[in-house]
Amino acid sequence: MKILVCIKQVPDMESKFKVEGTWYAQTDLAWRMNEYDEYGVEQAVRLKEQVKDADITVLSIGSDRVKETMKKALAMGCDRGAHIADDEAQLREAFQIAGIVAEFAKDKGFDLIFTGMQSQDRGSGQVGILVAEMLGLPSISTIVDFKYDGGMVEVRRELEGGIKAAVKVAAPLVVTCQLGLNTPRYPTLPNIMKAKKKELLSIPVAELLKVDSVEETEKAAFPEKKGGGQILEGDVAELVETVVGILKEKTGVLA
Repeated sequence: MKILVCIKQVPDMESKFKVEGTWYAQTDLAWRMNEYDEYGVEQAVRLKEQVKDADITVLSIGSDRVKETMKKALAMGCDRGAHIADDEAQLREAFQIAGIVAEFAKDKGFDLIFTGMQSQDRGSGQVGILVAEMLGLPSISTIVDFKYDGGMVEVRRELEGGIKAAVKVAAPLVVTCQLGLNTPRYPTLPNIMKAKKKELLSIPVAELLKVDSVEETEKAAFPEKKGGGQILEGDVAELVETVVGILKEKTGVLA
């Protein structure tokens, strides 16, 4: 079995962000693996432990900096890394990212492709589904439970209102992973040392980027600050009068 798991390096969400052009400044940030992707890596490794003859390639697009995050995936149990070298990865929109992944995967016969449901920085939730479409494969998004048996994948996927749908599909296919799918492991020191010896190839993005951008980001900005809430205290009768007065004064609803 051949497995591809796609990961993205993102800033730690506790970082202090600065807007620079149409994205955030890349300096003075702490970097980590996208949280949704960690669940994809863990599920791929669990599948390898179940199937035994499985082989996992971890793919990430970005500058040389992303190799550090890829090494974590290798230490978690992936067999090799495919680094798509792209110093402008932060400017690529979802269609281009999916195009790069699909171009890499198209002739390699992957049985399963795992991606995170979305990235923590861009949050489009589109890449995994677009990859499946480009490769002509079925896809299941937002999975929260995963089982594999004899070429059949059975999952539960999250719907609105806490409802979950049960879906059964034959491999090959693409799945996108929701938080809580499993409990990602911490790499052990011996596995961290082993990861340093695993294959990590870099491929120039120009060899794989075959699609043009279909959207354009005009600007980026922090959300506008809104007025704070007002806390009212006192007995009920007084509060009712106060609230009515506020509504008359500020909204005109009771005018």
